[in-house]
Amino acid sequence: MEEIININEQFYILASSSMADNRTRVLKHGETFGVFDRYGDIQLVGHGTQGLYHEGTRFLSREELFLNNGRPMLLSSTIKEDNALLAVDLTNPDLYHEGRLDIPRGSVHVFRSRFLWNGVGYERFRFSNFSLVAISIQIGLRFESDFADIFEVRGTKRQHKGKKLHGTVEKDVLVLPYEGLDGVLRQTRIKFSPIPTELSVTQALFNMTLDPKAEMLVTVTICCDIGANLLTCFAYDDAVAETEMELKAEQSQDCLIHTSNEQFNEWWNRSLVDLRMMVTETAEGPYPYAGVPWFSTPFGRDGIITALEALWIKPQIARGVLGYLASAQAKELKMAQDAEPGKILHETRKGEMAALGEIPFGLYYGSVDSTPLFVMLAGAYYERTGDLALMRTLWSNIELALDWIDTYGDQDGDGFVEYNRKSQTGLDNQGWKDSSDSVFHENGELAEGPIALCEVQGYVYDAKQQGAKLAEALGLPERANELRRQAEKLKQQFEEVFWCEDLSTYALALDGHKKICRVRTSNAGHCLYTGIASPDRAVRLAATLMNNDHFSGWGVRTLADGERRYNPMSYHNGSVWPHDNAIIAAGLARYGLKADVEKIMTSLFDASLVVDFHRLPELFCGFVRRPGQGLTRYPVACNPQAWAAASAFMGLQACLGMSIHASEAKVHFTYPILPVFLHELQIKNLQVGKASVDLLVRRHELDVGIIVMHRQGDIEVVVVK
Repeated sequence: MEEIININEQFYILASSSMADNRTRVLKHGETFGVFDRYGDIQLVGHGTQGLYHEGTRFLSREELFLNNGRPMLLSSTIKEDNALLAVDLTNPDLYHEGRLDIPRGSVHVFRSRFLWNGVGYERFRFSNFSLVAISIQIGLRFESDFADIFEVRGTKRQHKGKKLHGTVEKDVLVLPYEGLDGVLRQTRIKFSPIPTELSVTQALFNMTLDPKAEMLVTVTICCDIGANLLTCFAYDDAVAETEMELKAEQSQDCLIHTSNEQFNEWWNRSLVDLRMMVTETAEGPYPYAGVPWFSTPFGRDGIITALEALWIKPQIARGVLGYLASAQAKELKMAQDAEPGKILHETRKGEMAALGEIPFGLYYGSVDSTPLFVMLAGAYYERTGDLALMRTLWSNIELALDWIDTYGDQDGDGFVEYNRKSQTGLDNQGWKDSSDSVFHENGELAEGPIALCEVQGYVYDAKQQGAKLAEALGLPERANELRRQAEKLKQQFEEVFWCEDLSTYALALDGHKKICRVRTSNAGHCLYTGIASPDRAVRLAATLMNNDHFSGWGVRTLADGERRYNPMSYHNGSVWPHDNAIIAAGLARYGLKADVEKIMTSLFDASLVVDFHRLPELFCGFVRRPGQGLTRYPVACNPQAWAAASAFMGLQACLGMSIHASEAKVHFTYPILPVFLHELQIKNLQVGKASVDLLVRRHELDVGIIVMHRQGDIEVVVVK
């Protein structure tokens, strides 16, 4: 019997088939991603997420391998270390014919490999006979394409849908077409080599006889075609060569990290390749798509925060994010999209439902924080790179964003930036915690809008500070002074209104009736990151975040235990999010609270030890850490998720107290520490402008030493202890 979590929440992700119970394997390249079971199959399981997706549509909803009509036995299943390839080892079970054992189990080994490249899925099977006699066996591959929009897979019901057209079969090609209500023809084009013995619109059969120790290869390419332009399919080996060339080109730019702890190295390297996989090249540069499966698309907030987390090792991501979001910045008022002049994108979607307006997310602006975060990233990117030319190009976009903050952002002129949904079908809550029940009062009553979130005021404060630095660099001193005055005024007003003396935290929000939401949340930790918190209150807030109500042992909870709506299994009201913890750690480091930074970094590292592939998911449940037990997974978390992967980078940066000032050609380390699980850390090819430096960081009993191992070009390393 199917179990369906039925919660009255718009766009809620159905969890009828828990991804925590059915471990999946994920591949992604560009606009295409695949979710497979451990066999490498795509199965029709309940409302399952498995499939091959391209530009918001599932092009393949079933692909299953059979040996003489029986499912093979799983031997091993893994994703290659560089995330490019899924490798699966299978063998036959005992196979019977007319009541007698025909092929004993373990006679035939099947090595299955698959990867994605430019909208095409490539798959190869190698069948090897390890028995002492010749074996005749039938290989079956069964296919189905439902062309479901990603929002249908998430649980949204549609009143009408396009139509599947009759599939066509040639000798080695199967085409499954679908005509959407948007008038677009989408088709799944599957090519086989060698030519199948039998081919129909549902399956391909290969009858083969294998001599002892003989092998046979079967290759399948799956093209996700949209419209009249058919994708180019390479030969399998040629496609492999292309992916390897692309990977080598990307790796040549990397800042390399190696430590004395191999388990940390595995977490770090997994985070690096996960981020690389989530990045998609756009016309404006690289952009980290948010997460697989639900959010494999550009999100403004997610892209910016990921870029901030990775800025010190991969500044080129920030450049791509800034360029992309500037190009998509709202130019006019469009209520249906929550768009206002100067506002930065929340998300954009492709696919049939987005094209038809059945969902508002084709081009959607319903986030209150993306706009100040955009300005924050611009300032941080300039500090990291000294790229004044890009700042000149983006200055008009930055000014538009700052103008949005002062006008549309502050709807009632009270000095705080707030949100209130304009679109009839958009998001009710428009901060990073965008669940419908994530903003409430201490009695559990949901807050009414317009809502001013505490962390957003911090983002605005830092945006004005960063905007001032950029204005100064661009020769606009009067504008710089004006922005600094605005920032200081906001800081004073924020302290007066949001601080809760008895709770030792900043209120979650200010509601539409100007009543504060006196709730202990992780949102307040972001106020440390942006520097809007006063030093004395920062210390008190840190103690609140790190006490047992907030800190689970695996990280800081989004909502403290004891609050009315606390639920450790919820999305935003008691769970633990890695990116949230990384931001809090960076904020703690800003105020010199390094013991708490180490505690958070250690908890994230420990979490990486108990999850598959050392891959931190989007979030996990906030249950208290129990000795000798792993963490509790959230059933429909995205995995991988870009900002979860990048949390390792910001966490380490917080420990080191590292900041890079390219215009001064300096790398600063302020009160650096290494967690107890790291004795030594090597940083190689840290690029600052045209210079680079290799560093050795070593932990001593009472100190951390930093040694310059190699220096190329003009660069200074400054250590403050």
